[in-house]
Parts: sequence; C-alpha cells; structure tokens
Amino acid sequence: MRCLVIEDEADTSRYVCKGLREAGYAVTPCGNGLDGLHYATSEQWDIIILDRLLPGQVDGLSIIAKLRDLGKKTPVIIVSALTNIDERVAGLRVGADDYISKPFAFSELLARIEALLRRAGPGHDATRLQVADLVLDLRAMRVMRDARPIALQPREFRLLEYLMRHEGQVVTRTMLLESVWDYRFDPQTNVIDVQISRLRNKIDKGFAAALIHTVRGVGYRLAPGEAVLDG
Repeated sequence: MRCLVIEDEADTSRYVCKGLREAGYAVTPCGNGLDGLHYATSEQWDIIILDRLLPGQVDGLSIIAKLRDLGKKTPVIIVSALTNIDERVAGLRVGADDYISKPFAFSELLARIEALLRRAGPGHDATRLQVADLVLDLRAMRVMRDARPIALQPREFRLLEYLMRHEGQVVTRTMLLESVWDYRFDPQTNVIDVQISRLRNKIDKGFAAALIHTVRGVGYRLAPGEAVLDG
C-alpha cells in the first residue's frame, strides 16, 4: 500500500510516517504544498494524508481540487488544526473523503484509513489477501500457506503484499523500488533479487507448486499453477 503524507509539521510527519510504516505501508513524506501537488498528481497512491494548511502558494484544498479535476479518485484524509464546522465542510465539499482534527491518536487515523480502503473496492481490501493456498492477513500481520504459518520480516511482508495485490501481473523493478522501498531512483544494487530469493525460500520451498516467478529482463509475477520453480 502506497501512502503519501503531505505535512509541514516535522514532528507530526514523523509520527504519522513511523506509525504507517510499522503498519506495513510504503510511505512518502512531503513537507510543502507545491511538491505535494506534484507527487499527488503525477504518481499512483492508495491513500493521501494531507494537512489543510501548507507553506507556499498551494494549500491542502487546492491539492484536492486539482486531483478531482484530473479525475483521480485517490482517497484523501485531511488532518488539520482548523476544527470549526465551516472548515470541515469546506474540506469535504472540495473532495476530501475524511477530516480528522489535530491533535489525534494514530490508532484513529489508521482505523479511518482502513475504512476508506475497504470502501475503495476489492482491490484495496486492507484485511486479507489470498492467492491459491497462500493467505496474507494484514490485521494480524500473518502469512500462511497450506495452513502452515510462515514468518516474514517487515520488508518481506510488504513485498509479498505488493505481489499479491498484483496477482497475475508482471511487476517491474521500478514498480517494486517505488512501492516497497520508497526509492525514486535505481540504487544499482541487487536488493530486489536478494529479497525475492529470500521470499521464495519461505513461500515456495517445500510446496508442490511455485507461486513467485521471474519474467526475465522485466520483473516478477505471482500466480498459481506453476509446478516448477523458475530462475
């Protein structure tokens, strides 16, 4: 899950980003309205957390208005110190999906994010994913295959979640770097290959059919029905 956090208060940004990463989200922080507008409109996000007041010429409402003008339906939650009813109504009318007042508990923000993602449709179901006999439970942070528990590190869990959300599709190195590692550049390392290899050893080794497959020269694909591990 890719989350964009547009927040100029450094402490609030760190607080939100840390909590989201611990919950398994791939988070990109942004500290001003102009950069926030660029990121929000030029890339694909599962959800955007947005401060109402931002430094510079672009505020939170302008970002939402531009998103909606472009036809983008990305769920947006406003977090703001502006708590009166008129400000809340203005935020919702311009196209925000939810509005939460500062200060707030992270547990409430996370619950609102999960509720929005559930309403966004099956592809954004934030609780349970399944491909063949492989099951990933996001609430419990648990993975099982053929009813056998599989222990994953946080990065492996995020990588598997991304592959499962794109079942049957080829995902490229660039897609993985941006969505799982939060990189906007290729570090020219074999970090992806190493993590895929580790994930394969846990997900596929010892089972009758492989689920994770290499598409040579392109990327990787997670799909059921392959009886032999490929390179």
